[in-house]
Amino acid sequence: MSQHYLPVREDWLATRVEEILDPGQRIIDPHHHLWDRPGWRYLLDEILADIRTGHDVRATVLVQARAFHRADGPEELRPVGETQFAAGIAAMCESGTYGDVRVCAGIVGHADLTRGEAAGAVLDAHIAAGNGRFRGIRHSATWDPDPEMLNPAYTPAEDMLDTPGFRAGFAELGKRGLSFEAWLYFHQIPRLVRLAEAHPEVPIVLNHCGGVLGIRGYANRRDEVFAAWSANMRALSACANVVVKCGGLGMRLPGFGLEQGAIAPSSQMLAEAWRPWMEPIIEMFGTRRCMFESNFPVDKGGYGYAAGWNAFKRLAAGASASEKDDLFRGTAARIYRIDA
Repeated sequence: MSQHYLPVREDWLATRVEEILDPGQRIIDPHHHLWDRPGWRYLLDEILADIRTGHDVRATVLVQARAFHRADGPEELRPVGETQFAAGIAAMCESGTYGDVRVCAGIVGHADLTRGEAAGAVLDAHIAAGNGRFRGIRHSATWDPDPEMLNPAYTPAEDMLDTPGFRAGFAELGKRGLSFEAWLYFHQIPRLVRLAEAHPEVPIVLNHCGGVLGIRGYANRRDEVFAAWSANMRALSACANVVVKCGGLGMRLPGFGLEQGAIAPSSQMLAEAWRPWMEPIIEMFGTRRCMFESNFPVDKGGYGYAAGWNAFKRLAAGASASEKDDLFRGTAARIYRIDA
């Protein structure tokens, strides 16, 4: 397992068992991964086990994670293998063999947008492989001056989002009605604002609360980070084509440290830690432009699936029924065109 991720400790997660809050709330989990890596298997059986801890998850969206790429063929087309794999999982679930949940009802893959117009052929291959389920791509843009903050699997240039090649590839998404998943750090959001303003025709989904950082050079600077993050998010909220995934704060990068407890954190602890970040997002963007996400199995290093969704329900406790539906299901259903 990469040191970039927190280790998943099933015995530690088992120390926290909670009653499911509002079990009738329908959910689309709009962000998870499936992979089979050395020492870390998270495939259909594993995500179903998490879903079956009690929440009413009706469907999920798989987001690219460099899994099941083709072993041969043109390099630019190899990521299409992940879409093929996900479409197979979706077909398995659609058979009803695994119950009512539709895992991988939406699929987000990867294409190298820096290839410019040539990226269009890769997008077309994804669309064909997805059998009606392919919704967009994620081309990770995470960059920081500190190389230890970077995932070694992704090495984008600092200015990638501003380059002519990337912009030309990005435009190919709009031609096909596809969305862009933006994964970057909070100090990079101004670049995303420029991109969103230049291409209002492309739906953009900002991942993981906008890339909050709280480790290494960002440790003990929470107020300073919050001020910069908040200003950047406020500017981004003016772009009507951007929606936000509220989640991802169980990762190593934000540095909340709840994984250091003797027992797994409760939903109350998670909600208290996340509230200062997620409530402003929902206030800035509105519930129709926000959705809760699990980011499993990455966030599984920090909390259990049942506790995580309980925490989201605590955060949404004061919302109306329609606002809750937006946050837990409706926004994801609209963005990813899922009927669940």
